Amino acid sequence: MANHQQRLVASGLRYGKARPTPTFLRLLLLFLVFFVVASLIFVPRHLFPLGPSEADEERFYESVASCSPLAKGTICCDRSAYRTDVCFMGGDVRTHSPSGSILLLSSSARTSRMQEERIRPYTRKWENGTMATIDELRLRAADGAAVPACDVHHDVPAVVFSNGGFTGNVYHEFNDGLIPLYITSHQFSRRVVFLVVEYHDWWFSRYRDVLSRLSDFPPVDFSKDNRTHCFPQAVVGLKIHDELSINPSLMPGNKSIRDFRRVLDDAYKPRVEAMLRGGGEEEEGSRSNRPKLVLVLRKGSRKLENQRELVELAGDMGFEVEVVWPQVTVELAEIYRALNACDVMVGVHGAAMTHFLFMRPGSVFVQIVPLGTNWAAEAYYGRPARKLGLTYVRYEILPKESSLYRDYEKEHPVLAEPERMTAKGWGVTKKIYLNGQNVNLDLTRFRDTLVRAYEHVVEEKQRKILMQRMYIGGKKKV
Repeated sequence: MANHQQRLVASGLRYGKARPTPTFLRLLLLFLVFFVVASLIFVPRHLFPLGPSEADEERFYESVASCSPLAKGTICCDRSAYRTDVCFMGGDVRTHSPSGSILLLSSSARTSRMQEERIRPYTRKWENGTMATIDELRLRAADGAAVPACDVHHDVPAVVFSNGGFTGNVYHEFNDGLIPLYITSHQFSRRVVFLVVEYHDWWFSRYRDVLSRLSDFPPVDFSKDNRTHCFPQAVVGLKIHDELSINPSLMPGNKSIRDFRRVLDDAYKPRVEAMLRGGGEEEEGSRSNRPKLVLVLRKGSRKLENQRELVELAGDMGFEVEVVWPQVTVELAEIYRALNACDVMVGVHGAAMTHFLFMRPGSVFVQIVPLGTNWAAEAYYGRPARKLGLTYVRYEILPKESSLYRDYEKEHPVLAEPERMTAKGWGVTKKIYLNGQNVNLDLTRFRDTLVRAYEHVVEEKQRKILMQRMYIGGKKKV
């Protein structure tokens, strides 16, 4: 709220040898007192503010950095974050999809005039081009005459978000959607309704198992459901912390990315168990004593050209090898089954590396890093993997392991100075390094990485066996 300060300006009295008489000073004092009293009574409020004006309160709502989702009769928006805006509406909240509005019933005409916010509820606020494609919502306080009657009453809060943007890319589906949805809705213990802008049936079908662990209620398609849904409060927009990560210091109960992974466990384990029973398979982890390696492969750019030779090499080294192609036609529970049971995951940098979230903490994640992707590989997958508790290994390919080696001279900056090339911008990076190269591993060189991974897994298994024996021995002594 703005601070209003009054300045007492002293007119320059001319001090000379003659001194003012006491009578003159008394008259001057009386005149000043009369002026101040008259100002308090007759001067318009906007010229002499005694308290916060409507404009002051509007500035308060614009500048507030933290809002309480439980505040009654208010709309409060936190726009302080770099990645997202989040607004809270407390009280009688009603949807009006034809106008793209969410309304807050207000008994105060003054409040209803001053409170209106606009928000695009998506977590890539800094990308202007992306945000321009996201439907904008109007959050408005309105009096009873302007608010439609309720068609559907909910006694739980709403969390409102957009399913637009980069939905369709598994990295963005987790980073921009599912993890922020967990961060925002966890506090409600599944007693929450998801109100979705740009609803996609296929997305909710694909992630039904996970969403059912975040909400006990069916989602509402804001754009197509023209009924007036009424809620006791609403959170509009999703909170996000970092790439595929959760900051425990910002979460109730210090929840972390490991807690989100436990949600994935709860979501997919029933389906995995049904798969195993249906296929007559034994429980995962009991079929072989060999360390299990899952090779996650790509189609299109950045594909692994000598994948068959890599599978043979890993098998000869003692790994039990499974190949996974994480296409949209593959059920996520099937991918979870493979990665949750593996000891090592190997894959070339790309969106499919998001599936490291399905791995057990303590497992080994080997990311093959093509030319020109060092920063992205570390920021999007390496650092988050370590936060999950994985042993992360980065294998940076040499120029001769890139298909670009066949297209450019050895001294060309594309091969010799990838960082200089990527500094030219996203367009160059995408065209050359993301869409324009494949990987042909030097298997002799890569074998050293697999040896380290194998030895780590074996040592960890031996350590766990020793710990179990010590625990059992301790119980027997007791």
